[in-house]
Amino acid sequence: MVRRRTLALFAVAGVLFGGTFVAAKAGLDYFPPLLFVALRFDVAAVALAGYAVLTNSREDLLPRTRGDAVGILATGVLAIGLTNALLFVGQQYATSAVGSIVFSLNPILTPVFAAALLSDERLSARGAAGMALGLLGVGLVVSPDPANLLGGSAFGKAILFAGAVSGALGSVLIRWADGTLPSTARTAWGLPFGALLCHLLSAWAGESAAAITWSPVALASLGYVGVFAGAVAYIAYFGLLDSTGAIRANLVFYVVPVVATLGGWALLGEAVSPLAVAGFLTIFAGFAVLGSESVDVGAYLPAEWSEDAAPDRSHVADGPRACESD
Repeated sequence: MVRRRTLALFAVAGVLFGGTFVAAKAGLDYFPPLLFVALRFDVAAVALAGYAVLTNSREDLLPRTRGDAVGILATGVLAIGLTNALLFVGQQYATSAVGSIVFSLNPILTPVFAAALLSDERLSARGAAGMALGLLGVGLVVSPDPANLLGGSAFGKAILFAGAVSGALGSVLIRWADGTLPSTARTAWGLPFGALLCHLLSAWAGESAAAITWSPVALASLGYVGVFAGAVAYIAYFGLLDSTGAIRANLVFYVVPVVATLGGWALLGEAVSPLAVAGFLTIFAGFAVLGSESVDVGAYLPAEWSEDAAPDRSHVADGPRACESD
């Protein structure tokens, strides 16, 4: 059941985050970018707060330790707020293909921060090979023009890269904080901080609500990124982060370009090239390598998995008779 739940969380987060690019592409025609992100988090904060109150006890909702406070700030300021603000702004200066490539560095950056801050998350050589395969697959899916990767706006690429760094660091800091809050409660507390940060950045950038053009498409885009790619996707993603660790949870960002490409094909009539299909298969091959038993699986699995697999030794007593035969 734990494995099925993990796969379900991964699928929900990947599909809903992938749809963000389609909804954002439509919504940015009606909203200033930073204000769009801020309103997205306003909607998500209200939706998730209601869900958290209904599904958690009062004790589970209240932060009690310094780790809880650090986890809330890492969630709201880094993993949610700054990451999405940089993504939406940087996307204005780069093509969606280049943006997907740069932002898909998140799973590559995560082990770097994990190696420095987390003693229980290490990437094996086979794990590194699986991640490299996944990144190659992302490149094939979006099939970017090399001229666009090397040329164009270096400013936009730098902003997107900073967003990937913020997301990777935020996810690792959440694990490092080792708070007591359930992931839903922690995210519910963090979203208002993300919304406040984006509202402040929007005001600093001179954006105005008067620039919004309200229309059915604008409302649909905001509803999707706020409720589905916001509240629901964050419940799935941060639950995945708590159960599998930062390195494996962030592999969801390899799935995002696949979903975005298929969504563009189904909803916007964009073509899917044979190269993109090869990219899908390469990404799946990378996941197969990462999921194989030869990876340091024990370092990544949640405690429930290890405990279920371990034999019951509670009957073994201490002392001279506590020896066990092979």
